[in-house]
Amino acid sequence: MRVAALFSGGKDSACAAHRAAGRGGHEVACLVTVAPRSEESWLFHHPCTRLTALQAESMGLPHVYAEQGRGESDASALASALGEAAREHGARGVVHGGIRSRFQRSRFEAACGALGLAALSPVWGEEARAYMRGLLAGGFRFAVTGVAAGGLGREWLGREVDGAALGELERLSVRHGFGLDFEGGEAETLVLDCPMFSRPLRILRSAAAWDGCRGRLEIKEAELGPRRA
Repeated sequence: MRVAALFSGGKDSACAAHRAAGRGGHEVACLVTVAPRSEESWLFHHPCTRLTALQAESMGLPHVYAEQGRGESDASALASALGEAAREHGARGVVHGGIRSRFQRSRFEAACGALGLAALSPVWGEEARAYMRGLLAGGFRFAVTGVAAGGLGREWLGREVDGAALGELERLSVRHGFGLDFEGGEAETLVLDCPMFSRPLRILRSAAAWDGCRGRLEIKEAELGPRRA
């Protein structure tokens, strides 16, 4: 089935697209990114959405990018973007990267149902530790671009989650009680490389914005690296 992949640029949406195209046997027709007006959106990720254009280029996929309009609800913005994916790219299903959020899953399924599209959840219900370790083992590289949980300080902004970092996160998650996979909004990530990329994403200039409790990485310049042989 031809599917559109909801894509924030983070680890979960990239993993969901990869699984849909791999073990799911679906054809990913396009990526769909909705840039929310507010970073407080419960439905869409806010940090670094503009970089999804570079990621889509690396994946060799068409990209439906929509900015949420003033006064437009999350549901309306989502429906509009998914409608475009169906009309312009022949999508018959939608893949999303939700793991445990029933709120997000219900909203995605409602939007798909209204458009006659199938809703697919390839990473739903994954156990956090196994999931995060599986990402690294599967060739996913990703950096932390936002933090909003006790135990996650400014020093994590821009840090790539490799094996050593994941070990630290496992200990911190036990001590502070946050979700290791960040499904509850404890942190946001940006995929730098994964099996679907032909070229890695490189951050050239960035700055950390920190208010003492939470923060985000402001990426000022990025590019795609050399194509892999």
